[in-house]
Amino acid sequence: MNDGERGAIVVIPTYNEKENVENLIPAIFSLVPEIHVLVVDDNSPDGTAEAIQKLKKTYSGLRLLSRRRKEGLGKAYVQGFEEALKDPQISTLIMMDADLSHDPKHLKEMLALRSEYDLVIGSRYIPGGATIGWELWRRLLSRFANLYARTIIGAPFKDCTTGYNAISAKILSTVNFDTINLSGYAFIIHLKYLLYKAGARVREIPIVFKNRTAGTSKMSLNIISEGVLAPWKML
Repeated sequence: MNDGERGAIVVIPTYNEKENVENLIPAIFSLVPEIHVLVVDDNSPDGTAEAIQKLKKTYSGLRLLSRRRKEGLGKAYVQGFEEALKDPQISTLIMMDADLSHDPKHLKEMLALRSEYDLVIGSRYIPGGATIGWELWRRLLSRFANLYARTIIGAPFKDCTTGYNAISAKILSTVNFDTINLSGYAFIIHLKYLLYKAGARVREIPIVFKNRTAGTSKMSLNIISEGVLAPWKML
């Protein structure tokens, strides 16, 4: 049994991701069989929670946290983190999108680095990293958002907005989640900023981000607006 896998949990927020989780969950457990996975579902009307319940019969390390309504990515992660941190055996928490844009093959590399680093970032913007399937405007928006956030908060890492990250439970437990009042992807920027300010040892590894092929993107004007204002509120 792999102790590194046993002490790690992947936290995956979902809303209408039934088709994707039916492929993602088996892929994760085929690569890292002893890992734990916590799906935080926002009462998806497409049957995501029901799909997870069925998968739980096959994968003992799979858990479901059902929320009553859709409240955004940030609150889903906070509730998932708080639930995961209740287990003293958990030493690493991994953030991962449900839409298959994050390849599970990187999980082992992230886990292998956890003894040396508190925050391992799956980066699209270092050599070897890339984004596939996005339209030009999405690529430009992401590039600008990262440069914008990095410049304001002074972060040394290249990818502030990637949602694929491995975090030490020890340093994550020092974060006061009440100070992060963000619901969209700006939550990820603020969380990394707080971890960095707390002294996290940071390492970026290259990933290839692949645009979703099923389901609907959660990007919206409200999320973009929140991302524009958020870095200034962190200072």
